[in-house]
Amino acid sequence: MNIEKFKGVFPAFYACYDEEGEISAERTQALAEHLLKKGVKGLYVGGSSGECIYQSVEDRKKTLENVMKAVKGKLTVIAHVACNNTKDSCELAAHAESQGVDAIAAIPPIYFHLPEYAIAEYWNDISAAAPNTPFIIYNIPQLAGTTLTMSLFKTMLKNPNVLGVKNSSMATQDIQMFKAEAGEGHIVFNGPDEQFISGRAIGADGGIGGTYAVMPELFLKIDELFKEGKMEEALAIQNKADQIIYKMCEAHGNLYAVMKEILRINEKVNIGSVRKPLPDLIPEDMMIVKEAAEMIRDAIAALK
Repeated sequence: MNIEKFKGVFPAFYACYDEEGEISAERTQALAEHLLKKGVKGLYVGGSSGECIYQSVEDRKKTLENVMKAVKGKLTVIAHVACNNTKDSCELAAHAESQGVDAIAAIPPIYFHLPEYAIAEYWNDISAAAPNTPFIIYNIPQLAGTTLTMSLFKTMLKNPNVLGVKNSSMATQDIQMFKAEAGEGHIVFNGPDEQFISGRAIGADGGIGGTYAVMPELFLKIDELFKEGKMEEALAIQNKADQIIYKMCEAHGNLYAVMKEILRINEKVNIGSVRKPLPDLIPEDMMIVKEAAEMIRDAIAALK
C-alpha cells in the first residue's frame, strides 16, 4: 500500500447545491477543479463538511461521481461512506470502490450506544463491501457520541484493510497513541483545524479539515514550514488561521453557510448554501462573512 499519497493537506469537500437545494453536478465539479488547482494533496468527500447525514444515498453517489470526474486521478480521494445503517453504508462503500477512490472512511453508528463488538462488526462489514480499498476509521466523539478506544482500535487493526484514523477528538495526544499502536504502514490524520500544527508535531501524517477549502494556501504553507522545521513561522500562520475560524464562528448561520459565501466572495466559486435543518445566513451575518473573507485575503497575501 502506497501510504505517501495519504500524507498532506486534504480539504473536507463541501456539499454543492443548485438553486433548488439539490446536488449540482456542475458546481461539484467546479469546486473539485478549484481545489485541484490550489495544490492540495487530496479531498475528503462525503463527511461532516459534505453534510452527509442530511443527504440520501443517491445524493452522496452523485457527489462522489462528479468529484472523481473532475479530478481525473490527479488527487487522492477518500470517500466517507457511513450512514446510520449497515445496508446503506455498504452500498456506498461498494459504489466508492467502483469509482476508484483511494480509500473509504466511516464514523461509528450514531444515536444508539452500541457495544464495541457491534461497532467493529459495522466497520468490518463496510470494509468487506469494498474489499480492495483501504479503510479509515473516523474518530469524532463529540459528534458521533462514541469514542475510538484503544481496545476497539486494536480489534480493528486485525482487519488488514484498515489504513488508520482520521482523528477529530480534541485530545491531541490521541494522535500519538494511535500512531504508536498502528505502527509503520498506517496513517493518522489530524482532524481539528485549530490544532493542525499541534497534530503534525505530535505525529499526524497530514490533516483533513473543514475550513481548508476556504484558505488552502494557509494550511499548505503551515505544512511546508513544518516539514522544513520552521516551527515559529508555521505557528504564526496557524494563529492567523485560528483567528479566521473564530471570526467565522461568530455568525448566526451555520459555519458551512459562512464558508460557502466566502468562497463566492473570494474565489467566485458558487456552490449554493446549506441543507436544512442547518441554518442559512441571516443579513446580520454578512458583516462577519465579509470581515472573515478579508482576513483570509490578507493572510494569503502576507505569504507572498
